[in-house]
Amino acid sequence: ASAAAREDRTIPLADAEEAIARRSLLYDKAGEQHYDTVSAFIKSMRGSDPDAAIYYACRMLEAGEDPRFLIRRMVIFAAEDIGLADPRALSVAIDCQQAFEFVGWPEGYLPIAMAIAYLAAAPKSNSALTAWQAAKADVLAHGPLPIPMHIRNAPTGMMKKLGYGKGYRYPHDFPGHHVPESYLPEALEGRTYYHPSDQGWERQIGERVRALRAAVAAAKAKKK
Repeated sequence: ASAAAREDRTIPLADAEEAIARRSLLYDKAGEQHYDTVSAFIKSMRGSDPDAAIYYACRMLEAGEDPRFLIRRMVIFAAEDIGLADPRALSVAIDCQQAFEFVGWPEGYLPIAMAIAYLAAAPKSNSALTAWQAAKADVLAHGPLPIPMHIRNAPTGMMKKLGYGKGYRYPHDFPGHHVPESYLPEALEGRTYYHPSDQGWERQIGERVRALRAAVAAAKAKKK
């Protein structure tokens, strides 16, 4: 081959170094290092460290991880670890997913990095997770308890005669669009599953929830 041909086959040093570096990043996606890195990524976001979170995400993606796997974890994280402390976080994660599908690779790292920084810096709350777990425990422990008659559906005259829907008060007909009423099955009356945190936006939600619960408690006390 001519010198020109040999020169054309020469790999630039920078490209060779990058290829070697990328090869050293490769890891078994079913192996321990994969799960360790994913764990580090999630825990860095939970710990509100955007620098570490972006580092571990970059490390996984440069090693060949499927970006969709990473984004799925981010969507779950937004609901599980941020929740109502910043309801916008879930939308940011979904926006990231949609942007990635639209833009593709390699520019798709931009919405991913943007979303990771937002999720990591956001206020944190796992109140949705703990509320669901507490409700699930009662569902499994007590089975399908009878639904209070006043909130049952009454599509037929016979059902109405049996008391279905009797005494239901339409909240929008009352001041504040709220009726101090009990909606849980009788055996679970007074249970509280949702405990708002004092983080971010959820602080305001918590104030309203506490006021609503206090109104219900006061109404019950008057009946006694």
